[in-house]
Amino acid sequence: MLPASNAPWRERAVFASPIVFLMTLAFINWIGFASWQALLNNFAKEEAGFSGFQIGVLQSVREIPGFLAFTAILLFMVMREQMLAYLSLIILGIGIAMTGYFPSFYGLLLTTTIMSIGFHYFETANQALALQLLSKKEAPGGLGKIHGANAAAQLTAYGGIGAVYFLMEPSFEALFLVAGGTTILLAITAMRVFRRFQGSVPQNKGLVLRSRYWLYYVLTFLSGARRQLFMAFGGFLLVERFGYDVAGMARLLFVVCAVNIFVAPLLGRLIGLIGERRTIIIENVSLIVVFLGYALTGSAVVAGALFIVDGIFFTLTIAQRTYFQKIADPADIAPTASVAFTINHIAAVFIPVVFGVIWMTDPSAVFMIGAFIALISLSLAFLVPRHPEAGFETTTGWFATNLPQPVPPKLPAE
Repeated sequence: MLPASNAPWRERAVFASPIVFLMTLAFINWIGFASWQALLNNFAKEEAGFSGFQIGVLQSVREIPGFLAFTAILLFMVMREQMLAYLSLIILGIGIAMTGYFPSFYGLLLTTTIMSIGFHYFETANQALALQLLSKKEAPGGLGKIHGANAAAQLTAYGGIGAVYFLMEPSFEALFLVAGGTTILLAITAMRVFRRFQGSVPQNKGLVLRSRYWLYYVLTFLSGARRQLFMAFGGFLLVERFGYDVAGMARLLFVVCAVNIFVAPLLGRLIGLIGERRTIIIENVSLIVVFLGYALTGSAVVAGALFIVDGIFFTLTIAQRTYFQKIADPADIAPTASVAFTINHIAAVFIPVVFGVIWMTDPSAVFMIGAFIALISLSLAFLVPRHPEAGFETTTGWFATNLPQPVPPKLPAE
């Protein structure tokens, strides 16, 4: 609780705005996680002496908390989503701050697990909050702004670490400690200045799985599979086949983040204008082009451009969440966010291993399979109604449109 003298801060417009609150927490989350990402590979190689196999194991372990995100349902029974978000950011910061002091295989497994618990539980809580606090009309644009805040945080983290390392060359311990400490400090500050936010509808407790949400579940799974393919092998292709060095990859990431700061909010507004059905179609068409391009191109410039396109168009996955918001029982938002996060991470358990074996035989086949997965998702996109709502979750046929229902005739007055 804030002291009484400081309580008026929470009534100021900026601290009472749900979208400012959501953007601020997203920024804190990503400034911590992006700092960890920027430092991890060098730290693991130079200080902990990791092999490629050990890095692979570490990345698999990092995904386990995402796969177990459905357990957030248990925490929602004892605390509000907002409090879980704050607590998760603090855990994220603790994991990052500890990392530099454990330069060993098992030490990094421990700190990565702590960091990942904070990151994935925050994402679950924040998604539940966003769909409760933002109306159906403002959700696409609002979620686009949140994606823009994510990009701004990544750009700040990459630029800040690069500048500090160039000017001072501090130790890894100091870099991780400052990054984690900053995350914790910002989280505690947000906890003190923002007022309490809570959806107007009490959330259902326990595990919620409803057959009428089946299309959302399948789209979420396929989205996770496609994303994992890109994360595991997209950048690796640029390094292995086209010879991109650290500076080249850094430039690509800089462009993606810089563009997304401005473009992500615009794409969010576009979703609100054209609807979820068209957006999901556009997203999957773009992914098919990207995957086929990766599989077939022999140009380093084209491959780099495809990397940037995928990083920008990732914002369009917002449409899946706003589609669910429109068809869902408002009381199902929080528990379903937990389940959906787990579904999204199922692919992360097996794709790096299975497709790593395929990569050893034919790297192009990995991206051809990715294009096929996107094609399946594109086909399912035609089942999304033009105007989805509860009771009208899918169209009645592959290319059916959302036609207005006939109005029953009025009975004569007695």
